[in-house]
Amino acid sequence: MTTIAISGASGLVGTALAEHLRARGDTVIRLMRRCAVQPDEVGWDPGRAELNVSSLEGVDAIVNLSGAPIGRRWTAAYRREIVESRLGPTRTLARAAAELGSQVTLVNASAVGVYGDRGREPLTEDSEPGEGFVPELVLDWEAATRDASDAGNRVALARTGLVITGRGGALGQLMPLVRLGLAGPIGPGTQVWPWISLADEVGALTWLVDNPVAGPVNLSSPATTTNAQLIAAIARAVNRPARLRVPTWALRLVLGGFADEMVASQNEIPGVLVASGYTFSHPTVEALTSWLATEEA
Repeated sequence: MTTIAISGASGLVGTALAEHLRARGDTVIRLMRRCAVQPDEVGWDPGRAELNVSSLEGVDAIVNLSGAPIGRRWTAAYRREIVESRLGPTRTLARAAAELGSQVTLVNASAVGVYGDRGREPLTEDSEPGEGFVPELVLDWEAATRDASDAGNRVALARTGLVITGRGGALGQLMPLVRLGLAGPIGPGTQVWPWISLADEVGALTWLVDNPVAGPVNLSSPATTTNAQLIAAIARAVNRPARLRVPTWALRLVLGGFADEMVASQNEIPGVLVASGYTFSHPTVEALTSWLATEEA
C-alpha cells in the first residue's frame, strides 16, 4: 500500500485520481486550501508557501496538480494568477519532497503548451520548447521542481494535453453546446489537438507514481487528431451534429489571449509513457467516442 499526497485534490483530475488510488487500496492525503476538516486532509496556504512538512511524514509520493484553470478570459491580472498559482505551490512541494527524503517521488503537473504552435511536427519529450507566454510559463513551472530533483528525488513532469470527459474538464464549456447540436470546429479546425481521456490521465499519473520514470513525460493519446475530428467524435458520442464553426475572431472576443491556445497545433507524441510500458485505455478517437457514450448513458 502506498501513501500519496495530492494537491489540487478537489479539481476534476485530482478528485478522480484520489478515488482511483483509494479504490486500489492506497492511502490518500489531500492538501486543501483551508483548515483540514476531514481525516484525510492537510490544510496549507500555497499562496504564502506555508506547509507543515511534518504532516506529510510517511508519504511515498506527492502529486502536484495545483494551478488556476486556464479556460477563461486572460486578462493581465488573470495571467499573473495563472503563473503564481503554479510556481509558488510547486516550489513549496518540491522543497517538502526534498526535506522528506529522496525516497519520496514528486509527480508534477505540466502542460503540452510548452511546445507552442508547431503545426503537424511530431513533438516528443526531446523537442525544443516554443516561444511566448505559455511555453515560458511551463518551463518556469517545471524548473520550480528543481529543489526536489537536486536533492535526489525522482521527479516526473506530466506534460498533459486536453483532458477529455463528458462531465467537465477541458471541454466543460463546450459540452452544453455539443449536446444542443450547436458546436463545430474551433478556428480553422485543422490544428492538431493533443487529448487524453480522464481515465487515461488518472491511469498515467498513477503509472508515474508507481514506475521509475523521471523528467518530462507527454500525457496524451497516441492518436494524431485535428480539432474538427475531435469535436465531431465528441458530438457523435451524444448523437449530435458538429457543423457550426467557431471563428477565431469570436474566440478572441470571449477568451482574449487564451484563444491563441485554442487554435494552436501540437502533435504531441507520448513516447516516454509508451516506452515505459503504459497501455492506453482509449488510444484512438473511436475508443474515446465509445467511452464518452457510456458516460452519457
